[in-house]
Order: sequence, then structure tokens, then C-alpha cells
Amino acid sequence: GNNERGQIQTAWEIRTATSKEKLLAGNADLWNSGRVNSNESINISYNGKTLVSRQDCWWQVRVWDRKGKVSDWSEPAFWSMGLLRPEEWKAQWIGAPWQDEKALPKPLAPKSVSGNDFSSAKLPPPAPILRKSFTVSKEIASARAYVSGLGYFELYANNRKVGDDVLVPNLTLYGKRDNLGPIGVMIRDNFREYRIMYLSYDITDYLKNGENVIGSILGNGFYNPSSYWCEGYGTPRFLVQIYITYTDGTEQVILSDRSWKAAKSPVTMDLIYDGEHYDARLEQPGWLSAGFDASAWENAVIRKTPEGIMKAHMSPTDRIMESLPPVNTERLGEGHYKVDFGQEISGWLHVINVTGEPG
Repeated sequence: GNNERGQIQTAWEIRTATSKEKLLAGNADLWNSGRVNSNESINISYNGKTLVSRQDCWWQVRVWDRKGKVSDWSEPAFWSMGLLRPEEWKAQWIGAPWQDEKALPKPLAPKSVSGNDFSSAKLPPPAPILRKSFTVSKEIASARAYVSGLGYFELYANNRKVGDDVLVPNLTLYGKRDNLGPIGVMIRDNFREYRIMYLSYDITDYLKNGENVIGSILGNGFYNPSSYWCEGYGTPRFLVQIYITYTDGTEQVILSDRSWKAAKSPVTMDLIYDGEHYDARLEQPGWLSAGFDASAWENAVIRKTPEGIMKAHMSPTDRIMESLPPVNTERLGEGHYKVDFGQEISGWLHVINVTGEPG
């Protein structure tokens, strides 16, 4: 019964297959562990056939209880392999032509703990938006994007944001840095490994027949922080490799390269410690849609490949967990308001409706 005391797991069995259909039919063509007498229930290592890049692996588990009674098989779950070999990355890192390679200069010591003294620093240029249009003329079986952007990126396909992750990828030591100054004496820039995190998204349902548009917006993040508190690495850059598999067995690969188009976004300033400025007058409606005229946009430029090795993003990503209405709004003077949300949060302001003079 459910309330039985002293109940324990005495054995487990895992089966893994190349497709959901094979798995449910009991054809574990990748790994069948058989019954393993053990009370271990986490961190069981895969021990089947050698896996290859971009492979989907479907799996189920069942367990035996103290009395030797076996459970049902769990609901099928799957994981997908990343790009396992560095040479599989054919895409190029791209960025905005109005920026060079160098990270923003550090401002002077802050006047207070809460922010920078910008009198000595140049504000960053607007966040870049990037787009690529391509044609699909056959029936799609599957499509997957392997993507990274430094400091932060958002990926879009045909007017929809891909996934619900925010502030990705996670901060890592992206590579060696010059001028670490006082901090360099303490830590010395000589770590065992430098990493760039990439994410993988199934975008099959985002694509359609005819013209498709892939887009991205890049944030400075900790890659280009312009902060007294941390040293930057370089200007924002973006990398994506998309594999589209068609039902006839052929494959199309979309890569980030110089053919992508770049423009300045309505985010006119963004800094990890200092927030962002957004100018809605600079929006370009339809920039993520087929048929948009991007002839005034510039071509993206090739950026240096960061030193860190490409690693799949294994930790949970940040996501928006809830939306809070203000508990109190106080007008402080012309154009200034103090908005109280009742608790301390990390998040964004969502302005529903504004009326007033432009600018």
C-alpha cells in the first residue's frame, strides 16, 4: 500500500532506444541494462552503445520494491546529443559592423556601491539584431538549432522567440583577458579550462514552407560589462548552426556567417550592472517576418572565435517564474515614478500602456 513503512528500492532497469517507437516496442537498440540489484536511484551512468553527435536517445526506467514487486515502465523521456567534436562547428561567430573586437573600457571607481561613474566611460552602442532569411521547399522531418551568443542572446524564428530561456548562456570564464590589474595578481589568468556554453533547441514547429527568418538580439552581459567590478572579454558575438532534416532524407544546414544582416535594435544601451534604455521609436515592425525589406541593413562581420571550448549548457536555465503587479505606485515628479512590487526580485519591467509626447 501507499502508506507502507520501510519500503525501499531493491533493483532497477533502464532501457534506451534510438526512437520512441522502438522503445515502446521493447527494442532497446542502444542499451538494455537488465535488472541491476541496487538501491541507487540517481546518477546512474549510461553504459550502452557509443553515442554520436546530434543523436536522440529515448529511455525508460523501472524499479523493484522490497518485496520484489516491479513497477510499470516510466513515461518515455529523451535526451539529445550535442556536437561532440570541435571540427563539427562550421558556423562563424558574427557581430555588428559598428563595433570592433575590444571590450568596453572600464569606468572609474564607482561613486557608490550601487553603480558606475559614467563620466569617464563611453556608453555601449545599441544592442545588435541579426537576421537571416532562407527558403524551405520540402517537407521537414526535424530541425534543431545549436546556438550561443555572448554575453547573452535571444533566438527567434518566424516572429516567435525560441524556447522560454532568459539570460543565456550562463556566465563562464570565456577566455584569457588582458589587463586584469589588481585582480590578476590574486588569481592569475591561468585556469584549467575556459568554456563557452551553447544550447540546443528543437525548432521543427517554428519553421514553415517558403521563406523563413531566423533572428537574434545580443546583450553585453558579463562578456562586455563596462564595469569597475569586472574586466570584459570583447564585444557581443553570435554563433548558430541549424540542421534541417527533410522527410526525403536530405539535410540543409544554416550557419551564422557574413551573409547575415545586422541592424541596431531599440535597446539603445544595455549593461549587466546598469540596466537598459529602450526607445520604442526605433522598433522595426516585421523584422522577424518573411518579406521584410532588410536592404538598408548592413552585413554582419566575422568576429574572433572565443578561446573557450564549446560545452553544452547542462545546468538549468533562468526562466520567468511569475509576473508581479505593483502594490503601490508613487509619482515623484515630472516623468519619475517609484513603483513598489512588494518584494525584492530579479526581473524586468513590463509597461503595458504609455501615453505622452514622443521622446
